[in-house]
Amino acid sequence: MRGIRSQITTLISGLPEADMNAMVLGLSHSLSRYKLKFSPDKVDTMIVQAIALLDDLDKELNTYAMRVKEWYGWHFPEMTKIIVDNLAYAKVVKTMGFRSNAAEVDLSAVLPEELEKEVKDAAEISMGTEISDEDIDNINHLADQIISITEYRVQLYDYLKNRMAAIAPNLTCLVGELVGARLIAHAGSLLNLSKQPASTIQILGAEKALFRALKSKHDTPKYGLLYHASLVGQAGPKIKGKVARTVATKCALSIRVDALGEHDGPTVGIELRAKMEARLRQLEGKAKGAVGSATKGKKDGNKKFEFKQTKAYNPSSDVAVTEEAPKKRKAEEATEEEEKPKKAKKSEDAEESGEKKKKKKKSKSEDDEGAAAGDEEKPKKKKKKSKTEDDE
Repeated sequence: MRGIRSQITTLISGLPEADMNAMVLGLSHSLSRYKLKFSPDKVDTMIVQAIALLDDLDKELNTYAMRVKEWYGWHFPEMTKIIVDNLAYAKVVKTMGFRSNAAEVDLSAVLPEELEKEVKDAAEISMGTEISDEDIDNINHLADQIISITEYRVQLYDYLKNRMAAIAPNLTCLVGELVGARLIAHAGSLLNLSKQPASTIQILGAEKALFRALKSKHDTPKYGLLYHASLVGQAGPKIKGKVARTVATKCALSIRVDALGEHDGPTVGIELRAKMEARLRQLEGKAKGAVGSATKGKKDGNKKFEFKQTKAYNPSSDVAVTEEAPKKRKAEEATEEEEKPKKAKKSEDAEESGEKKKKKKKSKSEDDEGAAAGDEEKPKKKKKKSKTEDDE
């Protein structure tokens, strides 16, 4: 291309210089546009910013909702356990105000009938403290912020959903809008994500755990951002790693089709998702027919029936019972009878030897006792002699 650009004046003759420059400029622009495939609908920078803002909004909503429940809970603590949804809680606070107004206010537009009745009954016997008008005004302002942020979050999610359907339809069909947008934001762009192998996509978002495992020589993580995908989430704990690896391989294919393909719709994503669902059923043992390995070309149900000829009976293979068996039994009984007296003699000899040993031990003990008694009698005799001598 550089050679054509440098020699274009010699290749095309008869054109003025201004027309030649305009032609070169138009050719370079069209070629660059073809290489980049530039389109305003294909700008993935908007997805990166939208998903980051969506995560920030979720954190802010959670913080504001907890603050409203804690603040208004001093006045009406029972309502926190009755109404769990943050948006419904903020709307009830905005509509009702003081708990003394609960009996007069109509909450049917916000709550179902059962919850409305429960809230009104709890307001009559509430143990909360009294608050001033200034306090309830500030609480209402915070409730307004929660309602407005929630409405904006819904709009932002719809915008992100439409953008993902335009930029990465195959990836969206496989793992969903939020997971696909987080993968693109983590990689920086759709083109950078398409350059990553399936093994990197599988653990994308779990880099800290990966390096910690490599440093301590433990098992590496099996999934990162893909853990929040519906296909991985509905898998059992034993097969979750296998499903995450398979989803990562299909994601790599769909991302490359979205980044470099010319089709706009989910051409590959629907087919890959159907294969993944079949693979998931197979791993869970719910596949129809025989559950075999995924590499088998034919199922057991499709095998043709083959007739096998039965073997003829061979009478020569029979074993006849002869008279050798009783002879063997008689011989064994005779040997047992011969061994019995030998065993009896051995036992008698052992008993006699044991009695002799006992007698020897007794005789030794008696001799020792006699010697000790003799030693004790000698000094007694000497004492008697000494007494007689003193008397004389």
